[in-house]
Amino acid sequence: MSKIVLFSWLYLLSISLFAQDIKVAQLRCVYKNNPIGIDLATPNLSWKLQSSNHNVMQTAYQILVSGNLANLNKNIGDVWDTKKVNSSQSIQIQYDGAKLLSTKTYYYKVRVWDNLGHESNWSDTALWQMGLLSADDWTGAKWIAYEKLADSNVNVLPTDGKKDKYNSNNILPMFRKDFSVTKSIKKATAFISGLGHFEMTLNGEKVGGDFLAPGWTKYDKEALYVTYDVTKQLKKGANAIGVTLGNGFYYVPPVKERYRKLKVAYGYPKMICRVLVEYSDGSSANIISNQSWKTSPSPITFSSIYGGEDYNANLEQKGWDIAGFNDENWKSALLVDGPKLNAQKEEPVKVFEYTSSIKTTRVPNGEWVYDMRQNSSSIIELKVRGKKGDTIRITPAELIKDDGSVTQKNIGGPSFFTYILKGDGIEIWRPKFFYTGFRYLQVKGANPFYKEDDQSKTVILNIRAYHVRNAAEQVGQFSSSNELFNQTFKLIDWSIKSNMVSVFTDCPHREKLGWLEQLHLMGNSVGYNYDAAPLFKKALQDMKNSQLPNGLIPEIAPEYVKFEWGGDMFRDSPEWGSSSILLPWYLYQWYGDKQAMVDYYPMMQRYINYLATKANNNILSQGLGDWYDLGPKPPGVSQLTPMGVTGTAIYYYDLKILEKMATLLGKKADAIAYSKLAVEVRKSFNNKFFDRKTKQYATGSQAANAMAVYMGLVEDNDKNAVIDNLVKDIRDRKNSLTAGDIGYRYVLRVLEEAGKSDVIFDMNSRSDVPGYGMQIAKGATALTESWAALPTVSNNHFMLGHLMEWLYSGVGGIRQAENSIAFNKIKIEPEVVGDLVSAKVSYNSAYGEISSSWKKTDQEFTLEVNVPVNTKADVYFPGTKKQTITDELNPKMNALSFENGMAKITIGSGHYKFISTYE
Repeated sequence: MSKIVLFSWLYLLSISLFAQDIKVAQLRCVYKNNPIGIDLATPNLSWKLQSSNHNVMQTAYQILVSGNLANLNKNIGDVWDTKKVNSSQSIQIQYDGAKLLSTKTYYYKVRVWDNLGHESNWSDTALWQMGLLSADDWTGAKWIAYEKLADSNVNVLPTDGKKDKYNSNNILPMFRKDFSVTKSIKKATAFISGLGHFEMTLNGEKVGGDFLAPGWTKYDKEALYVTYDVTKQLKKGANAIGVTLGNGFYYVPPVKERYRKLKVAYGYPKMICRVLVEYSDGSSANIISNQSWKTSPSPITFSSIYGGEDYNANLEQKGWDIAGFNDENWKSALLVDGPKLNAQKEEPVKVFEYTSSIKTTRVPNGEWVYDMRQNSSSIIELKVRGKKGDTIRITPAELIKDDGSVTQKNIGGPSFFTYILKGDGIEIWRPKFFYTGFRYLQVKGANPFYKEDDQSKTVILNIRAYHVRNAAEQVGQFSSSNELFNQTFKLIDWSIKSNMVSVFTDCPHREKLGWLEQLHLMGNSVGYNYDAAPLFKKALQDMKNSQLPNGLIPEIAPEYVKFEWGGDMFRDSPEWGSSSILLPWYLYQWYGDKQAMVDYYPMMQRYINYLATKANNNILSQGLGDWYDLGPKPPGVSQLTPMGVTGTAIYYYDLKILEKMATLLGKKADAIAYSKLAVEVRKSFNNKFFDRKTKQYATGSQAANAMAVYMGLVEDNDKNAVIDNLVKDIRDRKNSLTAGDIGYRYVLRVLEEAGKSDVIFDMNSRSDVPGYGMQIAKGATALTESWAALPTVSNNHFMLGHLMEWLYSGVGGIRQAENSIAFNKIKIEPEVVGDLVSAKVSYNSAYGEISSSWKKTDQEFTLEVNVPVNTKADVYFPGTKKQTITDELNPKMNALSFENGMAKITIGSGHYKFISTYE
């Protein structure tokens, strides 16, 4: 008997170990781990797989979803049980179970089967909590405010250059509400929106770790609400909610003494809130915003998303957000109207790492300038001691003058922070509703070097710069043997981080606007580095909300201002508006997200139809062209590439991408129509711009030739000649670039795809001509707006960072193979060019981490690769010399083949270390 028991135990153990050969991990619901506040009726589910084996593919899966954790623990999916589904799909699986209910929490787990005959254990349990699916789910909560902006002063889309209707600073209010909890709490959830931004507290403690919540939007169309789990912050007995509001982009106060890029005024700050308290006995209660809430001015006396923030510590009301506070001098909240509400789906903006000054210098006027080392999107933290009423003004800037004092000429001013002391020992302050881009801080009203024991002086004890950005997870890493490339990577990364908030902005100071060309041109660079899919999807919604009745997608979304300088030049540029078409396709390519195509297809149709109405014989000549290219004049509108080239090339590309999307969505008639129009546009483009003798497009600029090749406008028999002309232009200029914001990405893409990464290396390995090297040589710590790092323009700008894509796809060699979706078919082909002798690059894709680490010596080339489960890869080995290739970790190596003169091996998932020895 004992032998049978032992045998059974060993058998079960072996089955258990056998099952462990594949593991389901990192469950995600709509891109997030255990999200709350989901307002989608059919959210998408994804997971990643882990296995110690090689060549592992998922062959089937089962998902269980339950509204009851106890049921799920018994393997009961009471709202959805897919049963065993024979499929390799492990990403973007659309929920198809029972109807999901607002506020309810759902628990789920997954198991899979693989091609080696293994069945996984059930994954760890994950969850999502629903948000509010309809207006009724707010259970009577009302928008409340301290005061209401007169309808005559509402200005939803101001025009630049127009005079102000009025000049008035507004009240930045606080709201409070006492309530009581009498039972044992099972769960408590807060659903809240505050416009422009809010900070919520419960019993005196901040709720959530976000900053500038919620994300900013086109407020006449929608506002976002945020969901918090506040279970741990509630207590039995008396409780209090506190909410402070800031202006953000909802209202830019028209104060003459402060900088403001635009004059948008949707209304004065307002908020709406529902706190759902679920008790252990099954009952529940709601605390909702209404007239019973009390409101009072906060100590923030001025707040502008452009002009800065002022705080008077003497106006603080101690304990105002704690139960029992005497609010008899506060007034009742005012009921107001508000926009449609949707759940915030992108990651929040958060406060990240800080920097301290590397030096502090006294400037001629007696003030002090702090060098914070890094130009970044940041807030300050001030630590000070002094007398009651003493005032400190801190002016941020990217650059300093010859005398060491700061200048705001290139970022817009005056913009500053002001703090008035309460004289109560050491005081620490951070702004709540303003951030900006800066490296330097100039301080007036305090001395950092007074002796600490001199109580009669106002002394700065410390100033820190806290970086703020969107909390999208970093998914990429890059390093190489080329130090200039490593510095360039950091330069571009800081511009991405500084402009990735709730909108992809152009710069973190002067404009903070969502200029749209960056989305499709920098999308791959961002995608390699950050898990920013939800933010890209939010950008699509901003475009939809900003689309005009005639179909135009303006160059900025959300559109807060109508720039009329130069006519419609800054509103109607196809290279910008085409993000509305290209971004859904890129989301599908990178993340397998088909839903974006479905949701925004009508928007895309309306925009492509608009472009057709603007085309003259299929040529689009409006807009900015190759913005900020390098010509004889100061940078701006395209100089080297005639208008019509870039706009029409993008138009053709839009049509080809729309043809693909229409086909995928089963819209055959649309696909045929787009294909036919694309043929006509291609013909018109070549007739107008192509010189068949010289094999050049238009002026033969780098942008013109590269875009014609990349978009597929060049006839096959002319393609090599056009690429040769592109290379010749670069070489004739001693390996320097001329293409700008629009053209440079395509220059890099065409060169890489043509096997000419040596040219890319030579272009970007120097500091004596405008480019990344020159910016670094001039002391830039973030990517600048101009190739030459001009002091007259932004020195933290997002738009020219295209090289980052090549650092991953070229130097690291991590690319998608043809017809790959979300990197399920990988191409590893490192470009071993110039003086590069090593690189280490990784990208954590939707399926898992892809890594490429290589090292070159005179004798051999070593390439270490990781391929995620459920994917395959083609690995290419550089060089045409005879070589012997072995796999140090897996002696039974797959057979080699040859492609374009290069050795190639096709592998499945797993870790590999290839050594190529030259003969």
